[in-house]
Parts: sequence; C-alpha cells; structure tokens
Amino acid sequence: MSAVSHGRGAVRRVVGAVVVLHGLLHLLGGAKGLGWSTVSALSQPIGRVTGGIWLVVALLVVLSGLLLALKAPWWWVVCGVAAVASQALIVTSWADAWAGTVVNVVLLAAAVYGWASQGPRSLGTEYRRRVSAALSAPPPTPPVNSGPVVTERDLAPLPTSVAAYVRRTGAVGRPRVTSVQAHLHGRIRANATSTWMPFTGEQVNTYGPDSCRLFSMDASLHGLPVDVLHVFVGDTATMRVRAASLVPMVDAAGPEMDRAETVTLFNDLCVLAPAALVDADVTWTVLGPDRVHASFTRGPQTIGADLVFDEHDELVDFVSDDRLAGSSNGRTFTPRRWSTPLTDYRAAGGRRLATHGDARWGGPDPQESFTYLELTVDDIQYDVAHPPSPRTKQHQ
Repeated sequence: MSAVSHGRGAVRRVVGAVVVLHGLLHLLGGAKGLGWSTVSALSQPIGRVTGGIWLVVALLVVLSGLLLALKAPWWWVVCGVAAVASQALIVTSWADAWAGTVVNVVLLAAAVYGWASQGPRSLGTEYRRRVSAALSAPPPTPPVNSGPVVTERDLAPLPTSVAAYVRRTGAVGRPRVTSVQAHLHGRIRANATSTWMPFTGEQVNTYGPDSCRLFSMDASLHGLPVDVLHVFVGDTATMRVRAASLVPMVDAAGPEMDRAETVTLFNDLCVLAPAALVDADVTWTVLGPDRVHASFTRGPQTIGADLVFDEHDELVDFVSDDRLAGSSNGRTFTPRRWSTPLTDYRAAGGRRLATHGDARWGGPDPQESFTYLELTVDDIQYDVAHPPSPRTKQHQ
C-alpha cells in the first residue's frame, strides 16, 4: 500500500470511528424519549415521537460512519443525509447537544468531498466514462499483408536497434497491441525546490487510427488530496488538477498541450507497448549503433525524439525537445529538453518491460536540470477486452 493510500485510509477510519461514536450518543435521546432510561445529561424534554426519531437518526449516523470507514459505494450520500438529519435534531435540543454540531460539520464536509471525488462531475467518473468508451470501440484492423500476430517480417522495416528492442520485449509471436492498461505509483513535484507528492495512478491507452491516452492520478500534497486527469482523445489534449477534488489548480489545454501530450503518447508507446511500434506512423533515422531518432506523427502533430539502447537491446532513455513544460497553472508552456531514463526491466503482462522510469527537465545549465517524476509500474494488461472495474479512490 502506498503512502497516499495508507494516509487517506487512516484518516477515513478515524473520522468513521468518531461518527459512529456520535451516532451512539444519539441513542441517549431515543432512550429518554421512549422512556427506556432517565438521562440526566439531557435536561430538555423529549417526547415519544421525537425519541423514536432520535433512535432512527442514531442508526443512520452509525451506518454512515461504518460506510465511510469501509468506503462503501455511495457512502457520501448516506453521510450527507445523516449529517442533515442529526443537525436538525440537535437544534431541537441545542442546550444539551450543541457540541454534536462539530461532528456534523465534519460529516457534511466528508460528504461534500465524497460527492466531489466520486460523484457524476468528478474527474474519476469522467475517467471511467472515457475509458469505457475507448475500450468499447472496435479494435483497429491489422495493416495490409499483416496478420493479428507480430512476426519477424513486421520487424524488418525497423532500424536494427529498434527491432532488437521489440524482439527483446517478447512481442514476436504475440498479438498486436490494441490497448494497454497500467497501474502505477510514484511521486511528482512541480519544480526542483517544491515538495514531492506521492501518488497512485491508472492509465489506459489505445492504439490505431483513433488512439487515445487517459491517465488518472490520486496524489497528496501536505496531506491534502489532489486529483489529476489527462485526456488525449481525437486531436485535443487536456490536463486538469483539483485540490480536494473541488478547487481547480491546473486547467491546461491548447496547441502546446496537444504537442506536449503527443510526445508523452509516443513515450508510452515506446515504454509500455513497444510491440505497437511496428504499426506506428514513425520515420526513423539511425544516429549510431545504440541511438535512433524517431519522427512520430499523430493527427496534425509531428514530434521528434531520440531513443537510446544499451548492450542488452533494452531502451534506457527517451529524449525529446518537443515536450513543452507547463506553468504551475497550465496556461503557458516553455520549450525544454525532456527525458525519461528507464530501469528495472522485468516480466510484466507477459512481456519484458522497464518497470521504473524518471522524467527529467533539462536546461542550458546542467544545474537547471532536475527530476520531477519518479514512477513504478505495478501491473499492466494488454488488449483489454472490456472496461476495467472502477478504480477511483480504491487505494485510499
């Protein structure tokens, strides 16, 4: 379990326990109103009907605390109803029960956060909707004179080092890649001096004429949850970031974002789905025995990148000058050298892939270069036949 998951889970369980205790205290109002016990702590009179309502609300609040702690589906709806119902009763016995307002405020805040993070307008819900649409589309038809399986014949047009890399990953003899789904974790920061944010993420890419990239990230900054959603569908790419699922921090879009995300899409292709290189729209230039330049075209965008290989025929770096760096709010972009050193090759999803990578920004002065992303692939699946189960916040 990641630091993000552990921290949010601990907070959720603590708040859930406090809410359950709050609900149990409501039983005192029910006991007095129904005549089960004399409750000296409650000085104001409570009738039998009101006592019955106190009992029902007590059960509702306890249930909301348990659902919150367990993060059951639609927990935030029950929490919202429970907070309102509890506060309505507290108002009727304000002199005795006013302190419960504090817990109800916390419970209502949790409900609002639940709606923002999991409701119909959340980034997580949009991610699942877009993934469902992408994976429901018909798979691309293999190129003319090519079959459903990658063969040595498919590798022939590639430069020697690229063909050796694709072969090394175990692509030959396996089906062409039409989609990939990966679960990831790591940490990210805005610049060389800012605080690292731990994160967990899920990514789905599809390949073919209508290729897309969808990436959902749950991060944490000083304990505050941060949601990130990258969407690259059609010719348009966007990146949105929200603090506590409510407050917009970044809303990046436009031609520069489209170009930057095209570089990222090609990087994903080379790292996560190298078998798809045999069908990609790439023009290759050999720069040496262990280095090639790729000119990749997707829609109106054509970007360039250098691929660097080691003596084991494994991709160890990806360097591009076309991956623009965005400002903190995502409104402006600056050209900078972007590279992704790769390590930890192992079996993943039936292939041999790099399972750890960094992302670095370069500059004219070496001191201006810094790593802003460290990422590890936890698991990966190819040719996903149906939309994955909802993941949003599942690790929290």
